[in-house]
Amino acid sequence: MKKCIKLVLLSVVILTACSKGVYIASEESNNSSSTSSSATSSGAYELTSGAVSLDKQSFSSSADDVSAVKVSGATLTLTNSTISSSGNTSSQDNSSFYGLNAAVLATTGGTINLSSSTVTSTGAGANGVFAYGTGKCTLENLTVKCTGAAGHGIMCSGGGTITATNVNMTTAGSNSGAIATDRGSGTITVTGGTVVTTGTDSPGIYSTGKITVTGAHITATGSEAAVIEGANSIALTNTYLSGAKKRGVMIYQSMSGDAEGKTGTFTMTGDTLVNTIGPTFYVTNSTGIVTVSNVIINSKSGELLKASADSWGTSGSNEGTLTFTANNEKLSGSVVADAISTISINLNSSSALSGVINNAKTAKSLSLTLDATSTWNVTADSYLTDLVGALGTSGSTISNITGNGYTVYYSSSSSSNSYLGGKTYSLTGGGYLKPY
Repeated sequence: MKKCIKLVLLSVVILTACSKGVYIASEESNNSSSTSSSATSSGAYELTSGAVSLDKQSFSSSADDVSAVKVSGATLTLTNSTISSSGNTSSQDNSSFYGLNAAVLATTGGTINLSSSTVTSTGAGANGVFAYGTGKCTLENLTVKCTGAAGHGIMCSGGGTITATNVNMTTAGSNSGAIATDRGSGTITVTGGTVVTTGTDSPGIYSTGKITVTGAHITATGSEAAVIEGANSIALTNTYLSGAKKRGVMIYQSMSGDAEGKTGTFTMTGDTLVNTIGPTFYVTNSTGIVTVSNVIINSKSGELLKASADSWGTSGSNEGTLTFTANNEKLSGSVVADAISTISINLNSSSALSGVINNAKTAKSLSLTLDATSTWNVTADSYLTDLVGALGTSGSTISNITGNGYTVYYSSSSSSNSYLGGKTYSLTGGGYLKPY
């Protein structure tokens, strides 16, 4: 016969701990869900001191604002277990900023080592695994599935840390980026695993902190592939990354207070980046530093780079500034900036660009630097503020730009272009390089 102990939490939640290792939190039927916006949270299983190792357990919570597992000031090692949560959050902000209602929550000095297990959440604001402040989570060989709105797969805030190895994540709700950080930043390191997001505004990665991914496969069907807010970063190595809506990779500052600073850094080495709609790289109300090396970039939209003002920030000072560096890349698509925005392109190590640059002559500044091994295939008339390396090794003829009958205009007043002497040059395949 099973022995169960019932404990009443705040007169709302009944916690049941059974001898077979099943932990269940549920709301009493005669009580309504909490409407408090407090970040104070509880768990069906809570550990606040010591170190505990558990195997083959089941943890479940259907109560609002109650995690299935919560650890603070202690260490929990959990293997071969199932964790589920179906309650809703009473505060969307507290879920994103502090981990309220997360299925698994490490906070205030808590450490969770979770392996060979399954984490499922269905409620609104029910993140899968959350680390807040000095909380740390080490995850290995997991399946994480979140279906509610704002239900992120793994998430940090307030400086939390998550290390995930071979974790497969799916999210289905809106605003449910799978690998995410929020206010106060955090550090997430991912190795291996598959990530799929299908909800609106749910990128594969959303960074207000430091996110590093190696050897993963990430697909977002309802949003950008990746987003960086503020002075934060995403670094990918040998990782497949795909976005199907709005843009490919966006770097911005929302001015919401969730992220400090205005310089985001995106670095990608190896594997593939696929973009379906909008610019592959987009910067607004921020400065973006983008470096891609040996990446297969598929810009299905025909737009490669864009920097412009948008709905974020103060009109007139919400420009985008993008420095884009490509190493051994085959690139195609247009490059566009508006009247207050700037793009600098550096093509290195046998990189090749096929596309039009600043065709409408709208950019505040748009520069292109070609090393001796890199080339540009022009697909329409283009305007450059600065053009560095156009004469290549010959010093007198243009051999690394193919004109295809179009004209490339350069600013005769820029000191960077003084080596061109204000002259007009013929381009391979027809067309000219001319001063304006």
